[in-house]
Amino acid sequence: MGYKHRHEDILTAAVQASIEDGMGSLSYRRLAKRLGIPDRTIVYYFPTKEALIEAVLEAHATQLQAILLEAFGRPARDSMDLLRMAWPVVACPNADPVFRVFFEITGLAVRGVAPFDRLVPESLEAWIAMLMPLLDVPPSKKRAEAEATLATVDGLLLMRQLMGPAAAERAATRLGITAGR
Repeated sequence: MGYKHRHEDILTAAVQASIEDGMGSLSYRRLAKRLGIPDRTIVYYFPTKEALIEAVLEAHATQLQAILLEAFGRPARDSMDLLRMAWPVVACPNADPVFRVFFEITGLAVRGVAPFDRLVPESLEAWIAMLMPLLDVPPSKKRAEAEATLATVDGLLLMRQLMGPAAAERAATRLGITAGR
């Protein structure tokens, strides 16, 4: 007479915990308490904390990637064109919690904290690989255009997190990414 716990339910709770409490606070103990289950149940599905963290980050990335791919209805001429398509999707209150997590883990990676020091660069490479086919530029320029897109959007989103949406919107407008909303 026990309860069957599903991998998806535990992962969903872990994703929500990462948004509410931050990735640095994610632990088996806290997650088990949140779910009202023993720590061992989580260990069964996620044998290491690194596996749990990796699954949470992948869930965030998958959700964001699906949203972004819907915004890209046509190939982009260059990084600025791609930014114009992406900015309205990423610069919204619903996306802010995901980007807070992203900037938290980026800070942990910069400090050399495992596993973030490995996972964040891998994640950035995956984003570059996702963006490259969306660009209608010569193959020799695709990577640089994708990197420029990622660098610009991340900078604007960091500004949005730290200085507020109005500051990020002014910067995006100045860069020609948006005419203002």
